[in-house]
Amino acid sequence: MVSLSLRDRLLGWRDSILSNPRFQRFAAVFPLMRPVARRRAVAMFDLVAGFVYSQILLACVQLRLFDIVAERPATAEDLAVRLGLPVDSLRVLLDGAVALRLLQMRSGQRYGLGQLGAELRGNPGVLALVAHHAMLYRDLADPVALLRAPRGGGELAAYWAYVRGERPGELPADAIASYTALMAASQPMIAREVLHVYSFRDHRCLLDVGGGDGSFLSAVAAQAPQLRCMLFDLPAVAEKAAARFEANGLKGRATAVGGSFTTDPLPEGADIVSLVRVIHDHDDEVVEALLRAVHKALPDNGKLLIAEPIAGLPGTAAISDAYFAFYLYAMGSGKARSFPRLQAMLENAGFSQVTLHPVPMPLVASVITASKR
Repeated sequence: MVSLSLRDRLLGWRDSILSNPRFQRFAAVFPLMRPVARRRAVAMFDLVAGFVYSQILLACVQLRLFDIVAERPATAEDLAVRLGLPVDSLRVLLDGAVALRLLQMRSGQRYGLGQLGAELRGNPGVLALVAHHAMLYRDLADPVALLRAPRGGGELAAYWAYVRGERPGELPADAIASYTALMAASQPMIAREVLHVYSFRDHRCLLDVGGGDGSFLSAVAAQAPQLRCMLFDLPAVAEKAAARFEANGLKGRATAVGGSFTTDPLPEGADIVSLVRVIHDHDDEVVEALLRAVHKALPDNGKLLIAEPIAGLPGTAAISDAYFAFYLYAMGSGKARSFPRLQAMLENAGFSQVTLHPVPMPLVASVITASKR
């Protein structure tokens, strides 16, 4: 039998107090404890009601409400006509959105953007993720059944076809179109975090592995005009990247190479390689092989840059240990890893000087660099 530590005994005492109905009633009415009790009650109810909140947000996104009221605040009656919804049911959504600070009442009983709605409207990547979450919610409809079943048996696993496919390099364009667009929508946010803490001006060539349609490379190229760029992704994805490079005037500086990093060697010639939200999508054996491949492709003193959510950082536990843990479990591959775990994996692959760079918004992505020794 395991003996309880002092901390365990104190936590057990705390739990017995907080779960006692008489203490809860006392805390709710005692003046000194009432503010804390109310904050705790709100936090608890937010957990209970969180799915309803997310569905209100999803409805706003699906109806493009933020764009509509940003152009011109409108009454519930005017919005009902425009959206083709009964005014009484639409008012339920509108008032719920006001309560969540997605919308805000304006003069003349009109609805306009709220603070959170305005911030969301300025982040197309987040809005795209909200729309995508409808699939995740279906996979999580019965969370206990999800945990009992083998990983990756739902819609998300089919959506991210490259993760479960035995020959991802043979995926056709229609199989990669939707997730490539979703990834592209989030790239500007990640590029801002990376460019805030790392300069590419001392490098001559960047290889972005799993680089999607080239959105990240295009953002970096705009900040480092001397930099040549290479992108490596599945053939159907690389075709989209090549088209983006041409549209962005980068055809002479940026090339897209088709292949799968699970079966094909990486292109050589770059002095820095980036992995942007790639590692957390894959299980350890795939990541270990990829890191060895990157090490092989780099010259001596070459750099590796990783940008993705990191577990165990202050303020990120909810997104890494709750959101990403369940998302990736439903997806059937990958996990959010701590910096010490990633550091060990990098060092085992032959890298040194592994550094975690503080970024403004670690909820979006953190940045790690390492050198080839």
